[in-house]
Parts: sequence; structure tokens; C-alpha cells
Amino acid sequence: MLRKNRLFTPGPTPILPAAQTAMASYAMHHRTADFRALFSRVLADMKDFIGTKSDVLVLASSGTGVMEGSVSNLTSFGDKVLVLTAGKFGERWRDLGKAFGCAVEVVSAPYGETFSLEEVRHKLTPDVRAVFVQATESSTGARHDVKGIADLTRKTEALLVVDAITGLGTTQLDVDGWGVDVIIGGSQKALMIPPGLAYCAISERAWKRMESAKSPRYYFDFRRERKAAAKGESAYTPATSLFAALGAALDFVRQMGDGDLVAGRDALIANAELAAEMTRAGAQALGLKLFAPSCPAAALTAIQSPTGIDSGAIVKQFRESFGAVVANGQGEMKGQLFRIAHLGYYDYLDTIGILAALEHVLASVTGKPVTYGTAVRAAQEAYAGARYQAAATGTRAM
Repeated sequence: MLRKNRLFTPGPTPILPAAQTAMASYAMHHRTADFRALFSRVLADMKDFIGTKSDVLVLASSGTGVMEGSVSNLTSFGDKVLVLTAGKFGERWRDLGKAFGCAVEVVSAPYGETFSLEEVRHKLTPDVRAVFVQATESSTGARHDVKGIADLTRKTEALLVVDAITGLGTTQLDVDGWGVDVIIGGSQKALMIPPGLAYCAISERAWKRMESAKSPRYYFDFRRERKAAAKGESAYTPATSLFAALGAALDFVRQMGDGDLVAGRDALIANAELAAEMTRAGAQALGLKLFAPSCPAAALTAIQSPTGIDSGAIVKQFRESFGAVVANGQGEMKGQLFRIAHLGYYDYLDTIGILAALEHVLASVTGKPVTYGTAVRAAQEAYAGARYQAAATGTRAM
């Protein structure tokens, strides 16, 4: 049977066709009026997509590059910082802080869980200069309480830096209202284009901190990028074709909102939330256990492998039978869970298709009978319930 390669990973994600066309046809020099117009339009639209009035930067890098830049631009050697971690990407904040000579305090929780706000309050002493956290921990499928954390940090001098690389476009985040100082996103997630761009919104409080921060920086000097962006340029050579793709993706999101980019962003988030709800319902109907049941993310669903089955076998079977790429666990969770993402250019039929494939994959790797249609039925019921609720409240379902 024909097999199409399909991505169900939390990055890279399926690419928007209009973005592919924009990349293929774009050949503009970056120091021209035409590119400056595109660059300035994209930065303005990114404010609406993120939901902020603060300045936004878009850089040619992975999301980790802007994570590093957040540490280097906001801290000095010896500064005390607080890292909140419950997975591999929280540990990345820890490692970045140490790399720049910060005194790193950690609030941790087991993989698949989130941390106690009371413990965060206890560790948030007056000498803490910054707090680093994920909105969504994509290694475990857990969602963290950014608002609750922001409620604590805005009463202090500590800056709140949020890795929302898989959170933006999948989770409602009131960046300005909550008092998030830096929020970070990546192109290959909800925005439906290839890896290569990272973006961030930066509060005035954070810009002021940069004037006194002493850590070394060069390429990721945010002040230099801000100065260039004010003239419609980047400080260094931008990824021009990716900017064209980003412009096309933002236009698509605007169309989702009938011409309103903010409404389109909210529709994109609702799409991820509903796909996640359907996926959780389908997995549980098959007797599978969710890995982060108390704080599940909308960007992806982490599912525990059946007892005695290495999740690598499940990942392999998806690929070999259906050309579907799902993600194994990371680090200590490799072999114990698999992750199905549902963000960006991903819809109802993708959700139904991956759950139907999951039924066959389970039958193959476990050698046990599966009642076909079990996961699909549960997902259909979740979808129908959401549509009924949307009709009753006058909102949109997927």
C-alpha cells in the first residue's frame, strides 16, 4: 500500500504548502527595500501572534540559540538564577545557566509532572535575578502553570523567561498581562515552517537589565538586533526564504481568523487543544496510560508503552507500516514512552488517521487482539462533544 511520509513529532512539524511555495519562489537580497518591507511586516505580525506590545526579534537559529541568548543577555557571572525543570528541556536551562557561570538553583519535579508553586515561592529569594521555565515540556508532554509562576515573579526583581517553543500557538499565554519578560518560540512548531528561525518577545524590564548584564555575547546580542530591526533589518544575514515562509504562515493563521490574526491564533490553539483531547481519549480507550495525566499539554501527547514493550518498537512499527514518524522518549524515558504531536498544520483527519494506525501498531507489537475502531470511536466522541459545546457557546471547534 502507498505510504506517505507524515510527521507526528513535536518538531519539525508538517509544513504549510503555502510556506513551501513561498520558500521555493523567494530570491530577495536582504539589504533591499522589498526585504525590509517583508521583515518589518513579519515582526509586526509576530507581536499579534505572540500577544504582546513588546518588541519582537526573529533570528536565524534554533530555539536553543535564543534560550542561550536569554541567559547571556540577562545575567552576569555569579548571578543567582532559578531553573524550574521537569524534563530534558528544563535541564537545558540548568546547563545554560551553568555554562555562563550563574549560580543555578533548581526546583524540579519528576518527569511527567509539574512543580509545586509553593516550592517555587520558597526558592524565589530576593537575590534571584531570573527564573527560567518551559510552558510545555515537550520531552514529557506536560504543561506548566506559567500564570502561577508569573504571579510570583512579578512581585520580585527576578525576570521571568519562558521557553514556549512548543507552547506558542498551542496554549493560551497572556504574555503582557501576566508579566512574562522573555518568551521564546521556534519556526518548526505551531507556525508550520521548517526549522531555522527562533523568535522572542522582550519586555522593557528585560531590555533595561541588558544594560547592566555582563555575560559575553556577540551573535545573540539582543540590543544589536533591536537596533537593526528598528530599520527593518537584521544585524546579520537573515534566513530570507524562511522569512518568506513565515510571512505565508502568518497569512494562513490570519485566514483562520477571517482576517484577524489574533482570532486566527486562538483558532490554532483551539485546534491543538481539541486534537490533544481526541488523542488522549483514543489512547486511553485502548487501555494505554498517559505519561502526564495531571498536566497534559496541547502540543503533544506522551503515552506510556505497554508493559514489556520497548517504545522504540512502536516508533519503528509506525514508520515501517504507515510512514508515520512519532517520537520516542528522551533521556531516561527512552524506550518507555512515545509521543504523538498535534500542533501546527495538523487537523481532524490527521488525528483520526494516527489513532487508527495506533490500533494496528499495538496489535502488531503486542501480539494481542485489538478491537479496531476503539480509539477512533473515542476520538470521534470527543470531537462531537467539542462541536456540541462550541455550538452552545458560539465558539469554534477544530
